Amino acid sequence: MKARGTVMSRRLAPAATVSDWTGLKAGDRVEIIKHARVLTAGEVEEVSPSGHVLWLLPESGSATQQFLKSDAVQVRRS
Repeated sequence: MKARGTVMSRRLAPAATVSDWTGLKAGDRVEIIKHARVLTAGEVEEVSPSGHVLWLLPESGSATQQFLKSDAVQVRRS
């Protein structure tokens, strides 16, 4: 049996960023981060086959947003 502290620390650990965007699927809930700030959050609409472009349906209900890996943004599952 694992110690309670170990289990609790895993629950509280921040979600890791997704380095390979091709692993994301339509409908995945993510946050877009740049310079340690959350720019937006929402649902993945599509990821390019190369994994360099991601289209996001923001929670705010605004139009689909496009993010490029070359823009130095990070993606974190939420």
